[in-house]
Amino acid sequence: QVQLVESGGGLVQAGGSLRLSCVASGITFSAGAMGWYRQTPGNQRELVAAISGGGTVYADSVKGRFTISRDNAKNTMYLQMIRLKPEDTTVYYCNANGYYSTSYFQTYWGQGTQVTVSS
Repeated sequence: QVQLVESGGGLVQAGGSLRLSCVASGITFSAGAMGWYRQTPGNQRELVAAISGGGTVYADSVKGRFTISRDNAKNTMYLQMIRLKPEDTTVYYCNANGYYSTSYFQTYWGQGTQVTVSS
C-alpha cells in the first residue's frame, strides 16, 4: 500500500519560514516525479513546485522563496518556505506520480498539511 505522509505545517508570522516534509512508503520516490501542490480558493490544486530527474520547476508566485528537494535515502521530499506571505495560507499536498516499475501510470496524494501565515 502506498502512503504519502506530510508534516511540518503550522502557524507562522509573515516573513517567517516553514519546512514541509513528505515521507513515502510503498513506492520509491525517485523513480517518478514528485511535487507540492496547494489548494486554491476555488478548491483546485495548483502546482507549487516539482522535482524529477529533469530538474525542478516552481510556480512564479513562489520563485526565490520556496525550495523543493528530496532525500532519496530517506524516500522523503521537502519544501523549504521562506519569506512567507499571508497569501501562502492554505493546505499543501504532496504528490507523486510515475510508473514505479509497472505498466500503468500511478498518481498518489498525501492527506495535506495546513500552512497559515498571519499578517
